[in-house]
Amino acid sequence: MKDQIDELTLLLLYLTSFKEDIGIEVLPRSWKGYPFESLNELTDDHYIIGSRRAKSVHLTEDGVEQAKELMKKYNIET
Repeated sequence: MKDQIDELTLLLLYLTSFKEDIGIEVLPRSWKGYPFESLNELTDDHYIIGSRRAKSVHLTEDGVEQAKELMKKYNIET
């Protein structure tokens, strides 16, 4: 069950993300109002990055690709 929660947390982070221009590139960013345990797992898996003190996180390229795969898995279209 924990794996599904982590998957759905990543999927929600992706689906609710917005683009932030950091000068060099534009990164997807999302507010992190999700369980800290899942956010920590996603950070350890290198799907998201960000300070533990920040209220939002950046999705990595791997995180975006994984989220797109999860959209296929759960039959979600945007």
